[in-house]
Amino acid sequence: MKETFNLIEEITRNDDSIYFELGNITHNGRSEYAAEHGYIKRVRILKMNIARSSYVEKLENYINEHYQLLPLEYDGWEEWRRTPDMDTNMTQILLENKLG
Repeated sequence: MKETFNLIEEITRNDDSIYFELGNITHNGRSEYAAEHGYIKRVRILKMNIARSSYVEKLENYINEHYQLLPLEYDGWEEWRRTPDMDTNMTQILLENKLG
């Protein structure tokens, strides 16, 4: 199943490092579950209903091609690793949404 992403999350790993990720309500639910069970330290929604730019579409396609939809109560946390090109897309998404 292809996921559509419409929000930006700030995820704090257990080592206190932070990264940003595209998400949706389902992904945020997984993130919250992971935080409650100690797989990550915290998750916070930075912006909802982001615009469907070409950068969002490219990163969304990359995530959908390389990762599977996990159940809500997944025991663990899977960080979506990005290529340098996909990191650039995420940076552009943050800038488009005045978060970078």
